[in-house]
Amino acid sequence: MDMKNEKLIKLATSVIKKKKIGNNTIGDVGCAVLSEKGKVHLGICMDTIAGMGFCAEHNAIGQMVTSGEYRFKKIVAVWKDKNGKAHVLHPCGRCREFMRQMSKRNMESEIILGLDKVVKLKELLPYNGDFHKVYDFNAKCAKLGYILNFHEWT
Repeated sequence: MDMKNEKLIKLATSVIKKKKIGNNTIGDVGCAVLSEKGKVHLGICMDTIAGMGFCAEHNAIGQMVTSGEYRFKKIVAVWKDKNGKAHVLHPCGRCREFMRQMSKRNMESEIILGLDKVVKLKELLPYNGDFHKVYDFNAKCAKLGYILNFHEWT
């Protein structure tokens, strides 16, 4: 039996315990990931200076990988506003790519965007893994005297 989106959203919400540590905020986003084998892994975000923190999705996926799995069926991230109302978040680009890199088969995994809104990772990351094409394009442009910034082009 497949776990319902509502249950995963509630589990992700259950780990949200916002805390300030100096200028940093931790725990204001929670994540639940349902692994291919049916185990739920939870994580929270940790926002720190100099980009050393990580998203809740990274944390939950890290828990999943620690238990020896790399494929997931569903994932959801949730944030609470100042009134305590939970809001489902879409994964950032870094998280999307992280999910893909764990296993290319994750491109078929479901990203929960709401109780009744689900998309596959491949819909949120349509141009994946084609970095060699970007470098080939940049090399051709360089021969013509153009220099492209990889990040601006992608």
